[in-house]
Amino acid sequence: MILEKAVLNPNMSVKAKAIYTFQSENKEEISIQENEELVIFEENSVDGWLQGVNSRGEKGLFPASYVEILRQRSNSNLTDSSVSPAGSLGNDSPHLPSTPITPTSFLPQQGYYDDDDDDWDDWDDSSTVVEDDDPSHRRSGGGGGGGGGGPPNGHAHHIPNSNNPNVHYRAKPRMERQDSISSSRKGSMVGRNLNRFSSFVRSGVEAFVLGDVPMMAKIAESYTIEIGPKGPQWKESPQPFSCSVEDPTKQTKFKGIKTYISYRVTPSHTDGAVYRRYKHFDWLYNRLLHKFTVISVPHLPEKQATGRFEEDFIDKRKRRLVLWMNHMTSHPVLSQYEGFEHFLMCADDKQWKLGKRRAEKDEMVGAHFMLTFQIPNEHQDLQDVEERVDSFKTFTKKMDDSVMQLTHGASEMVRRHLGEFRKEFHRLGGAFQALSQAFMLEPPHSSEPLNNAISHTGRTYENLGEMFAEQPKFDLFLMLDKLSLYQGLLANFPDIIHLQKGAFAKVKESQKMSDEGKMEQDEADGIRKRCRTVGFALQAEMTHFHQRREVDFKDMMQAYLKEQIAFHQRVVQQLERSLRMYDNL
Repeated sequence: MILEKAVLNPNMSVKAKAIYTFQSENKEEISIQENEELVIFEENSVDGWLQGVNSRGEKGLFPASYVEILRQRSNSNLTDSSVSPAGSLGNDSPHLPSTPITPTSFLPQQGYYDDDDDDWDDWDDSSTVVEDDDPSHRRSGGGGGGGGGGPPNGHAHHIPNSNNPNVHYRAKPRMERQDSISSSRKGSMVGRNLNRFSSFVRSGVEAFVLGDVPMMAKIAESYTIEIGPKGPQWKESPQPFSCSVEDPTKQTKFKGIKTYISYRVTPSHTDGAVYRRYKHFDWLYNRLLHKFTVISVPHLPEKQATGRFEEDFIDKRKRRLVLWMNHMTSHPVLSQYEGFEHFLMCADDKQWKLGKRRAEKDEMVGAHFMLTFQIPNEHQDLQDVEERVDSFKTFTKKMDDSVMQLTHGASEMVRRHLGEFRKEFHRLGGAFQALSQAFMLEPPHSSEPLNNAISHTGRTYENLGEMFAEQPKFDLFLMLDKLSLYQGLLANFPDIIHLQKGAFAKVKESQKMSDEGKMEQDEADGIRKRCRTVGFALQAEMTHFHQRREVDFKDMMQAYLKEQIAFHQRVVQQLERSLRMYDNL
């Protein structure tokens, strides 16, 4: 990886000094303190990020605009730190660094995931947007409430590119620069967040709320929010549909050099199937993250470094892709996305590339995406909305903890089924059979029917051990699949809720400025109105989450209990069969 190469080649390294304090937000970044000396591995920044080591020996990423390069003067041993910020980002303000893309992680070395990390030459190499093909480099949803490795919400842009062919990045959304462009407006303007790396800024919601987003002449897409029996909700899709993911098949190309798994994807509202590789799912996932900043996009199932062609892993990935697809098709907004329709229906290679590029050039992302919402006219008191959001935040944190607890419990039960239970039943069965063999050693006093019955009991317990080892694939695996989906969904909400919290703060700040005569009331009212849009969107997403949660967990519990009952009935049948052998001895 780049870090490793730089450490091995000290000639690439340069010294630098931090001119601002930066607090890392995930495990791939490192914190730096003002005036701290740093070592930078590669002087040229990409998308505003540098890689280096701080004074504590921690390796990682930090904003280029937060540091200065310390250069050696040619005629002395003195250092000259009076240079422009590293990376030459050209900020308008010395105290407000422009917003670089937030990285997610350092990627594995080439060949680590051969099935999906090929050179994409059979897909679209000419695209200007390259997506990381490994979702394990985003938050996997294994943590609670937005913590863990990777930016909260999974709304992550990819690590800046370099000479390393394994490192990919995505261009910064156009609207994210509007914050610094408009920072020279009149002094009465509501202040911007100093943390330009917060999700509130990166998502474009800050620019939208403050009115920095120019209206477009024509907005081709629209998403309606209406008032339902339990509050704001997304308007249902006019043409609901489902989609199957089936028949994972091992494929090869380049005369067997590259191997991958292909899935047959069949939407219910079309006549034919399309075939998609995992990287195609991942491309769609990244487009969704890039566009739908206020929606909890479900995480894709994780990748695996080894054993990716083993039957158990293929089956697990297929099951989880089915759940992912079910969530996508059930969402009134995500299911209408043009890029999703392209993913589901396009079977022609040329048309695929054209549609892929069109989706990557979509302008209705970030702050502009907020313009697509049609909200109800109904008045909502912002204090009531804030209390509702706080209640949902508490709920999701508690649910996240509970889902994690259940995941640990179910995983432990799987481990015991595959190991301890199987071993103990085999041990007991072997003991019964040893007893039967001992009884045969004294023929005059040996009862063959009794010996056979005891031996049969031994074999029954050995069979029970195998039944216990096989059972998780019928119930616990399915439960863990559903829990994994919800871990990802719940992990997204802290960041989404932060967007609403940021909007609330701007409303309060603008109203205070208006009361003090520092801002026109019309401007404050505009901020309040746009905050209502953010609030309605979040509440609609909250409603959809609860609706799906009730359906999904009802199905999960019913399926688990039915399988458990059927399993224990088979156990009883086995034991009853052995018991009958002792009758009439």
